[in-house]
Amino acid sequence: MQKLDQFALPPNFRGRNSLVCQAWWLVQSLLFSTSPQFLYGWRIFLLRLFGAKIGKNVIIRPSVKITYPWKLTIGDNSWIGDQVDLYTLGEINIGKNAVISQRSYICTGSHDFTKIDFPIYARPINIHDSVWIATDVFVAPGVTIHKNAVVGARSSVFNDLAESYVYLGSPAKPVKPRAEN
Repeated sequence: MQKLDQFALPPNFRGRNSLVCQAWWLVQSLLFSTSPQFLYGWRIFLLRLFGAKIGKNVIIRPSVKITYPWKLTIGDNSWIGDQVDLYTLGEINIGKNAVISQRSYICTGSHDFTKIDFPIYARPINIHDSVWIATDVFVAPGVTIHKNAVVGARSSVFNDLAESYVYLGSPAKPVKPRAEN
């Protein structure tokens, strides 16, 4: 049983002071999410302003939610779809030519339910080059998805996924190799 009155946020957990965090949340609400669909450069400018490392020709939809942009890296030519949630309590590293489709939840943090003070933790997520995460996929803290993997719609990823396979289900399991072009 947890006792939430004993919970304490670890020092520097957010990676920036509370004023910067609040500023980002305001910018995200007022300038990022209300921007027209075609203003990809504007949204990338805002993310970079807050410390995100974003490559060339990246597409990020206005409905994307990013908790802490200073913990986000996205490689060239990658796409982040509508209503994707990048829960960057820890680092999220997305490679080149990767696609994260609509309504997916990339979750770097959780709580240790075995301890009474319900401590929060963060683990990095690494999504390598040419990965496709299809619609409505959950990716758990600490996962690495290796190059050229495909995760099918509505799957849940709790363990690392090997290179060049197609995965489906909850938990995601390999179903076949991904053909090379």
